[in-house]
Amino acid sequence: MSKRLSVAIIGAGMGGLATAAALRRVGIDVMVYEQAEKFTRLGAGIQIGCNAMQVLRGLGLEERMRAEAFYPRSWNNKDAYTGEVRFDMIFGETAERKFGAPYLLAHRGDLHAALHSAVLDEFIRRGHKLAGFSQGDGGVELRFANGATVHADAVVAADGVHSLVKDQLFGRSEPNFTGRIAYRTTFSAALLGGQEIDQCTKWWGKDRHIVIYYVKPDRSEVYFVTSQPEPGFRLESWSTKGDIHALREAFADFHPQVRHVLQSCPEVHKWALVDRDPLPRWSEGNITLLGDACHPMTPYMAQGAAMAIEDAAVLSRCLQGIDRDGVAEAFQRFEATRKPRTSKVQLTSRTNTWLRDPQDSDWVYAYDAWNAPLAEAAVA
Repeated sequence: MSKRLSVAIIGAGMGGLATAAALRRVGIDVMVYEQAEKFTRLGAGIQIGCNAMQVLRGLGLEERMRAEAFYPRSWNNKDAYTGEVRFDMIFGETAERKFGAPYLLAHRGDLHAALHSAVLDEFIRRGHKLAGFSQGDGGVELRFANGATVHADAVVAADGVHSLVKDQLFGRSEPNFTGRIAYRTTFSAALLGGQEIDQCTKWWGKDRHIVIYYVKPDRSEVYFVTSQPEPGFRLESWSTKGDIHALREAFADFHPQVRHVLQSCPEVHKWALVDRDPLPRWSEGNITLLGDACHPMTPYMAQGAAMAIEDAAVLSRCLQGIDRDGVAEAFQRFEATRKPRTSKVQLTSRTNTWLRDPQDSDWVYAYDAWNAPLAEAAVA
């Protein structure tokens, strides 16, 4: 009987955990290596598109996410000053019938915890910061800053936009700084003082916008995220505190509903918005990049995590039944299948025009990563 394939996954973010869950689903041995000592619940929301929910359903997480997330009527797009509706993208039951899965609004911590539950602690090693790696005929050797050395048949690098694996495989390069920053936070809806707000709205201004939505089914928690020009700020940490007074001033001419939300929130964080051009290659031998490591994007389509979650499902299909000698070809097939879609989403998101006006969204939300055709490896 042949030995089960062993895969080491670098990074326990959304993409890394989704990949671990998807690979375990098809009988592959996995271990996730995460540099942080513990997981923290960041004050951030996430839109889980119908396409991502298809994957989460396959991982057995749909019921949990329905119970913990908000089920919006629509993603409404309004003029920031007049409140006039530009385009109301209907979700709810209409989209669920059309695309085969719900569109949900959640706290990022709740989605991460759900993915964690599908992997279990015994398959995660915290406090393991990757320091280097090498590969040969016997697989891949990983070296960690804590002195640990690990051998695996294959490696999936889900280590983010500043991926060490990408740098070592293909050379170091800085991501594109957009010249824009984002403020974001979650806070108790009780702080709104009983004033009603829209379920999910993107308020479009001249050179900036803000997206506001609920992240709990009982509307007890509110999230917002902005985008505005600030060319001198380049820090990408999600934990950097922002100046709430500067934020309120930046949106002082926006609709009263927006101003009320900003007056109600107690604190905010800020980070610089970056992306990359599509990479020429994702894999080398038995090592592949996944998620933000190979296709980081601006948040304007709310599809960054969704693309990583889709990656996980497709990769599991490419690796199913494969032994160590077949990994390189499977990784090429994964890249050939995914790159056209992720590149299109990267470049579309960069324009920041998604759903501002009526447009075709089926190509995004109708995608089913469990059943989408797989490309031939030779295409890579």
